[in-house]
Amino acid sequence: MPRATNEPTTPLQKTDRCDDLDHRPRLLLGKIGLDGHDRGVKLIGRLMRDSGVHVIYSGLWQTPRSLAISARDEDVDMVACSMMSNSHLILVPRLIEECRQVGRPDMTISVGGIIPQEDVQAMLDAGVAHVHHTGTSMDEIVNCVRESVRPYESPSSLEHPVARLARAVSIVHAGGTVDEPRRRPRKVVGITGAPGAGKSTLVAAMASEAVRRGERIAVVAFDPMSPITSGALLGDRLRVDFNKIDEGIFYRSLAIVGEDYRSLPDIIELIGGAGFDKLVIETVGAGQNDVAIRNQVDKTAVVVVPGMGDAVQMDKAGILEIADLFVCNKADHAGEAKLVRELLDIAEGRPIHETVATLGKGVVELLDALLED
Repeated sequence: MPRATNEPTTPLQKTDRCDDLDHRPRLLLGKIGLDGHDRGVKLIGRLMRDSGVHVIYSGLWQTPRSLAISARDEDVDMVACSMMSNSHLILVPRLIEECRQVGRPDMTISVGGIIPQEDVQAMLDAGVAHVHHTGTSMDEIVNCVRESVRPYESPSSLEHPVARLARAVSIVHAGGTVDEPRRRPRKVVGITGAPGAGKSTLVAAMASEAVRRGERIAVVAFDPMSPITSGALLGDRLRVDFNKIDEGIFYRSLAIVGEDYRSLPDIIELIGGAGFDKLVIETVGAGQNDVAIRNQVDKTAVVVVPGMGDAVQMDKAGILEIADLFVCNKADHAGEAKLVRELLDIAEGRPIHETVATLGKGVVELLDALLED
């Protein structure tokens, strides 16, 4: 029987292949250079998630430095980078050097793409752990990811302060304890709303504006964990242009089941203890009854978009009740005026901000409203 054109060449049964490891593998997928095609890397990301891996996708057109910063802040077990532009002998050594520069010289790096056989040894000699060719099976890739997982060492084993913070976050999110400085940031805000409301793009735009102002800000972005494999796709950071922001923010992606924020109080205090006075927390795409974030933050913004429902839906108890302010995102879409009118009926004096996150419209005003004392 012929194979469907959308079927992966090496399909894997959706099952947890990582439950016996010290911790859930964290894998950073990155495309270095000018390669503008990412269908393959997204396919690999989904297959890794379906094997129980927590996958962070950083997006296209990454530089070696932006990928190294992502790897450090996300405290990944492995960086898997691919390229199609025959630049591996230049970009991969630069990636290894940038990992050293940002405080993670120990980072495990795998390389895939069109790598001539005669260049493989040069890659290995440079410090690459694995070189994957187009014929590599998904089972082989999963095994390489598994092999990269080692028990977490103490944050004190890392010299760079942000690398220490990233490791401390990993340990407490996994249920462990660390002896690191703790202090609640001066301002902690939560961004919540339904899936597809544009929360990640909005948070990225606010972070970029904060960096432009010279502020030191941290972001923690939560995504859902698979109830079947415990894997996760963590794609929020691809909305942020780290090629421009560089180390201007600490951005961390984490996976949870439902509203399981049990590690968040520790994470908040660790981020404050590392010197960040402002923290933005982006929730998992929230439903009507997802309200737990309000217990963790100083101020909550609920993001809504045109077409979310009628006035009866808005009057129902739940997520709209926890808003300290509302954000009408995608305000350039049809139905925006109707949405604002309906929000006015239930807002009871709470502010309503209209934004177009993709264009940066309304972001300055929203950031001022959220982070003001």
